[in-house]
Amino acid sequence: MQAMAWPHVLITGASSGLGRALALECAGPGVTLHLSGRDGARLEAVAAAAAARGALVHPAVLDVRDAAAMAGWIGGAGRLDLVIANAGVSAGTGGATEPVAVTRAVFETNVTGVLNTALPAIAAMAGQAPGPDGVRGRVAVIASLAAFVAAPGAPAYCASKAAVQRWAEALDATERRRGIRLHAVCPGYVRTPMTSRNAFPMPLLMEAEAAARRTLAGIAAGRLRIAYPWPLYLGARLAGAMPAWLRNGVFLRLPAKAAE
Repeated sequence: MQAMAWPHVLITGASSGLGRALALECAGPGVTLHLSGRDGARLEAVAAAAAARGALVHPAVLDVRDAAAMAGWIGGAGRLDLVIANAGVSAGTGGATEPVAVTRAVFETNVTGVLNTALPAIAAMAGQAPGPDGVRGRVAVIASLAAFVAAPGAPAYCASKAAVQRWAEALDATERRRGIRLHAVCPGYVRTPMTSRNAFPMPLLMEAEAAARRTLAGIAAGRLRIAYPWPLYLGARLAGAMPAWLRNGVFLRLPAKAAE
């Protein structure tokens, strides 16, 4: 567990999957956890499990797309040492044209939802005293290795993850001047309810607990980009460097990610 590495932690999308694993990995005596999710029953179960590890837990049923609600929640949380913008949705084309409603839903959660989390967190951290490490606070954005590949089977998902990955990495350059760090987390395939719908092979599939540990270790080490597992990261970078016509030709021959 990463208990006490960051005494005050806020995580969105904490009711299942990677968010749940991150919450439990951070939980421990002396840690205050602010957890949000849309499923109240599942969120309460995570809160109870984190409390059993000694953490003080404040769960909140929220939708990250609600900017006013998110700003109020984050602004009222008190000191925040680590904020993880984890909430996200996944969708693909299913081999056809991506539906307009799906495209909008993916961007509203994966991009707008991240901004609704990160921007008020950064504003709050700017007024905090630095911690023992000299950092006022850290904001980690959960992107994906899909950020490096413009896959025609999941255009909105790939683009949304690329947007938040580039945004976090660019913003860190200036925010670190005032003691705030940003981290772009780019996992490969993680066993979660989100990936359970994938009807295609997922190489190097990781358990959520292992992914959470790698994520938190990367943040603790101060890494700007936390991409794993490295063979899949290398493959994603190589695929992203391919000419678009060749990459699209290859990916169109593979099973497409299911549409919502």
